[in-house]
Amino acid sequence: MTVQPSERPSVELLREHLYAIEDPELGMSILELGLIYRVEINDGDVVVDLTLTSPACPVGPLIKAQVSDALAVVDGVDRVEVRLVWDPPWDPRLMASEDVRLALGVW
Repeated sequence: MTVQPSERPSVELLREHLYAIEDPELGMSILELGLIYRVEINDGDVVVDLTLTSPACPVGPLIKAQVSDALAVVDGVDRVEVRLVWDPPWDPRLMASEDVRLALGVW
């Protein structure tokens, strides 16, 4: 079945699917942590720019796979590309939600 352009998922819907993904080391949503820099959809192709809490994060491949898997099951998504980016560097004081900053003791 072909999905019509008007039936394509919104960026907001895609972000909802990403909300449940947690950083395994911190036990917090990657969205709340501010690790998702960009979500874009164009004719069923989704591109996600993702960063990690540090370049040496050992669970990076796991998080990338979880992001891809979470979006691949959304109706209207044909292809998912998850790009690992480092610019700008992740800074929880600027990028994390207020709840996360409080939980991490960062302000």
